[in-house]
Amino acid sequence: MKFFYVLLMGYIIGSISFAVLVGRIYGVNILKAGSGNPGATNIKRVLGKGPGNVVFALDFGKGIAATVLPSLWMPGVEMLPICGLLGCLLGHNYSLFLKFRGGKGVAVTVGGLLVLMPFVFGLGAAIWISSFYAFRYVSLASILLGLSLPISSYCFNESTLNRVVALLLCLSILIKHRSNIVRLFKGTEHRFK
Repeated sequence: MKFFYVLLMGYIIGSISFAVLVGRIYGVNILKAGSGNPGATNIKRVLGKGPGNVVFALDFGKGIAATVLPSLWMPGVEMLPICGLLGCLLGHNYSLFLKFRGGKGVAVTVGGLLVLMPFVFGLGAAIWISSFYAFRYVSLASILLGLSLPISSYCFNESTLNRVVALLLCLSILIKHRSNIVRLFKGTEHRFK
């Protein structure tokens, strides 16, 4: 039962959409502006770098909080922080408060990875940063980050459970970026200048 409670806690934390809240502060319905996606990238596109970075930091913090809190409640149970992160990711991507719409979960994912698999996080962050500055596509950088997770979790000799988690996180990123992948192949994806 404790795993269910942690999943639920993570889901509720994840369901808080900071993109929507920040958009409201600026008088913008982010669900109807830009790409319509309630995430840091769309906030940055619509409202600018400052608000976008704030949303990224808050979503990143959600991933950390949902992963750390279960460990404080019951230290030493490996599955609990994983349940917290997966619940948070589900909540972020399919928010209870947005009729099960949501963001793409990259910031939440890397926040949780910092706690669960810091070396995997470090390599993933380096891949995201280098690919973004090389190509200027947030989506491509996020997809490459996602694809790196199962590989780096194996290379860094993570536990079998963590390798499964890395694969799930990779699949989540790819699923949420389906339309971006199509646009990348068509050459119509939005590019930051």
